[in-house]
Amino acid sequence: MHSNTELLIDYWRSRRGGRAAPRRSDIDPVDFARLLPRAFIAEARASGDVVFRLAGEAIIELHGRPLAAVSLPSLWRHDHRRHLLTALEAALRSARPLVVGAELGRDRGAGARLEVLFAPLAGPSGDVDRFLGLYQPLNGGFTAPLDLLVIANLAGVPIEVVANPLRLAAVDGRRLA
Repeated sequence: MHSNTELLIDYWRSRRGGRAAPRRSDIDPVDFARLLPRAFIAEARASGDVVFRLAGEAIIELHGRPLAAVSLPSLWRHDHRRHLLTALEAALRSARPLVVGAELGRDRGAGARLEVLFAPLAGPSGDVDRFLGLYQPLNGGFTAPLDLLVIANLAGVPIEVVANPLRLAAVDGRRLA
C-alpha cells in the first residue's frame, strides 16, 4: 500500500475514536491538505448506487469532467461495477477501509495503476453511508481523461464479508477478472 493511502487510513482511525467510523464532521481537510487534490467524498444512496459529493481537482482532471453527483461505479468498466458495489457495501457494513487496486483499460495508459481508498464515514444521521476517499497513482502512464477503471485487487474488507468476491484468473501472466 502506498504511504499516502496508509497516511489517510491512519488519520481515519485517529478520528474514529471508539465508534465504528468517524462522522463526516470529524474530518478536517486541513489535516491532510497535500492530499486534497486526490481526495473525495462519496455517498451511498438508498438505490444502491454510490455518488461523488466532492472530488479533488486531480480526480476531476483525470476523468475530464466535473464529478459532483456522478455515479462512482460508472467510472469503472461495466463488468467490474457489481463487484465494486458489493465490496463498497461490505466496507460500509463492516465500517472498514477498502483499498481497490485499479488499472486502466487497454486503450490508454497501458500499465498505469492506482489505489483507490474508500474509508467509511457516518453521516449526520449516524448511519455509515459515505466514504472519505483517495486516488493514489502508483506509477506514471496516465492520460487524461482516463478510460474506465478495472479492478486489479481488493484489500481491507475480509473476503467473507464480501457476498460475491471477485475471482481473479491469469492468462499468459496477465490478471483478468
